[in-house]
Amino acid sequence: MREEGLSEAIRAAGGVRALAQKIGISQPSVSNWTRVPADRVRAVEAAAGISRAVLRPDLFAQIGEHEPDLDEVDAARAQEYALLSVLLARAPNAALLTRLAALRGDASPLGIAHVDLAEAAAATSVETVEREFFDLFIGIGRGELLPYGSYYLSGFLHERPLARLREFLARIGVERSTGQTEPEDHAAILCEIMARLVSRDIVSQDLDATTTVERELFEKHLAPWMGRFFGDLEHAKHAEFYRHVGALGRLFLEIETEALGLPE
Repeated sequence: MREEGLSEAIRAAGGVRALAQKIGISQPSVSNWTRVPADRVRAVEAAAGISRAVLRPDLFAQIGEHEPDLDEVDAARAQEYALLSVLLARAPNAALLTRLAALRGDASPLGIAHVDLAEAAAATSVETVEREFFDLFIGIGRGELLPYGSYYLSGFLHERPLARLREFLARIGVERSTGQTEPEDHAAILCEIMARLVSRDIVSQDLDATTTVERELFEKHLAPWMGRFFGDLEHAKHAEFYRHVGALGRLFLEIETEALGLPE
């Protein structure tokens, strides 16, 4: 029988197959788990947006408890990227909406954005947010928004920005997951990769330090366009719940840009 932490991660990721694809292992491997293995906690946390304290409370007894090599700031950054990745990859299910409705925040702009997102989650339903997600990102023919780096940087899909990103990912040893249909410049995939880099689930074998890889990925492949995407999402015609996702993403990208000392 699966432990509750694993069951919650599977629900948040969209099923066993989806979770397996997001962490880069086979579906039967995940199907055989009764709980998240210790060496997979970071990957599942980043992929599903579920705290390691929920995934393995026997190892991480308190929410917010982190391993010694990951400070609180990086842990919070990883969770923020993971949350954005999950929300951009698919419409939230009932379990995720319930978790989102419990979010709390301080008086900072980002904290207020968390509170606004919590209120929006409490006010919507699975059916409503699924329709909204469809209208925004899928649509009949195409959705209102195209969350791809190539589109924002060149006006077309599958253009040179995607090729440059693929060259970068190959250089740091990140491979495309089997069954993944979206190109790597999808906003959800880039946020997932950032979450895994920040949480040290991905460690570069090619560059001197993982923090250097983080900076290069952000500076070259997120910062030039993703803030504009989140701004567009914040003001999209079909966005009700998702305008709060857009506001959260925009604010978080602004904080990341300032922290890295990059020009806006």
